[in-house]
Amino acid sequence: MSDLTAQTLISGNLAAICNRITRACEQAGRAAGDVSLVAVSKFHPIESVEAALNAGQRLFGENRVQEAASKFPELRKRWPDLRLHIIGGLQTNKAAEACQIADMIESLDRPSLSASIEKGAQKAGRLPELLVQVNTGDEPQKSGVPREEANAFIEASLERFGPKIRGLMCIPPEGEDPAPHFRLLRQMGQRHGLPVLSMGMSADFEEAIAENATLVRVGTAIFGSRPAPQS
Repeated sequence: MSDLTAQTLISGNLAAICNRITRACEQAGRAAGDVSLVAVSKFHPIESVEAALNAGQRLFGENRVQEAASKFPELRKRWPDLRLHIIGGLQTNKAAEACQIADMIESLDRPSLSASIEKGAQKAGRLPELLVQVNTGDEPQKSGVPREEANAFIEASLERFGPKIRGLMCIPPEGEDPAPHFRLLRQMGQRHGLPVLSMGMSADFEEAIAENATLVRVGTAIFGSRPAPQS
């Protein structure tokens, strides 16, 4: 695919997603500005991110710290208003690097990671904003604090990090109605006075917006099918 073709395709996809977000906000009685689009660029080349940047997108999500570090420091030199979220499960040994490069870590989910982020932030001289990831389906293979432990962990995280804890994130189980999971996250956010809810992806972000999502994470519908991950 030529650079021009990729630019046209990604620009058109971004415009279509933004229109859908606007319509979903209207149907939910919300202002379109209440919801921000996180363009999930994992496994996609830097050229695809550049195409999205050229189309006006500034907020991106990456699953792996190593991949994010290979793309975004260089891009920030040209687009200093770019914002990067780490959205995948974060290993404790990657916490310091995540603190260096990310504006937000969306996947805080256990005390050992809290300790590593605290230590990494001291080393980096900066602490990104943080979201607590809740495993709303209690799926053993998935990152996120289990539902039963979530409220206590959120409270402990607020005590430890204060206002840097901005909100909550979830990924509902595949094949299930996502609405109850989005509703559960909204209720948890309300209980703890947390304004940010990162929920909803390419297939279900309109439903997430109806349940007060403030961040929606969309990858495939913007960038197309993901290439095979690099080892």
